[in-house]
Amino acid sequence: MTKEPTITPPASPPSASASAAAAQAETKLRHAAVVAAVLLVIAALAGLIPRWLHRTALRAETLNLAIQTVSVVAPAPGQAAPGPTLPAEVKALVEAPIYARASGYLKRFLVDIGAQVKAGDLLAEIDTPELNQELAQGRAQLVQAEAALALAKTTGARWADLLKTASVSEQEAAEKQADTELKSATVQAARANVRRFEELQSFQRVTAPFAGTITARGTDVGQLIAAGSNKELFRLAQTGTLRVYARVPQAAARGVVPGQMAEMTVPELPGRVFPAKVVRTSGAMSSDSRTLLTELEVDNSHGEILSGTYAQVRFKEAKIETALSLPANTLLFRSEGLQVGVVLTNGKVELRSVTLGRDFGPTVEVFDGVKPSDRVILNPADSLVSGTTVRVAGDVKSVEAAKR
Repeated sequence: MTKEPTITPPASPPSASASAAAAQAETKLRHAAVVAAVLLVIAALAGLIPRWLHRTALRAETLNLAIQTVSVVAPAPGQAAPGPTLPAEVKALVEAPIYARASGYLKRFLVDIGAQVKAGDLLAEIDTPELNQELAQGRAQLVQAEAALALAKTTGARWADLLKTASVSEQEAAEKQADTELKSATVQAARANVRRFEELQSFQRVTAPFAGTITARGTDVGQLIAAGSNKELFRLAQTGTLRVYARVPQAAARGVVPGQMAEMTVPELPGRVFPAKVVRTSGAMSSDSRTLLTELEVDNSHGEILSGTYAQVRFKEAKIETALSLPANTLLFRSEGLQVGVVLTNGKVELRSVTLGRDFGPTVEVFDGVKPSDRVILNPADSLVSGTTVRVAGDVKSVEAAKR
């Protein structure tokens, strides 16, 4: 039996409600997909942001730790050196040797060493027989010259009268007048010669040119005295005020000026201090010793200090310029020489070569290389180089604080 084919009825078109439900389901799926994507992004960000922040903080901390922190100190004026104490030589304010101006034999002396004399006091007398004879001869020659002059004047007057009557020639009258003038000049020369001998004879009496103390006597009674020789009869010194000579080293020479007060001590008078005043300096350094010759004056009205004494002078008011000082632990020993690290305003380090002066142990004098306003690094690392960025810890320390 033949089977009949089954005939499927055609599908009916979807209804409007079914279409709306399908569209709504698709929208929900899309929203769910967006929400899922957003959640995935949020989850990813939640994991990445902390890591990024951590890495950023770690990088900043690493950079921060890479910057070296240093302590700095400001250069300060060095230790003011006390006024120098120097050896000195004491001399009389005025000192002069007394020589003879007339030749002869010492007749007597009236003073000896240690005697106090006044200006014009008689010190000694010299017997000058030869000079006395020369003076007598000069006076006789003066009398002769005066007599010749008187005769020449009389003759000249007579010849002038004879010339009026033409008894003599004008030439003869002129010769007599010239002879009168010649005799007048001869009288003047003889008179000057007598005065010279009288002046020399006055030197028989040796007198003191100023008040002072006889510090030496170089002759004795009966000794031959030759005028113009280098043998001194006496030495006279004025010791009421003393001159003190000291040689100031070059380093302290500019600090010593006239008018300053100083202190003088004598080893034989322990505990005694004599005030001295700087009156003048030589104004030039001695080429052989590089010192400045300085003269001071000391009152010795009581005669406590002897002329020629060795003494010591301390220039307490000397204004000696001091160099800057730095702690010894700021120095870097490099092949280029001694250097220090200075922190600039931008935080960069600059290495500077320095010239040192005296070494006081904890501190050293610095003559060149730094200024009082510089910030010098304490305990610098051996690897420190110019251009390194550093951080300054706290305030700038003083030199005294750095020493502690």
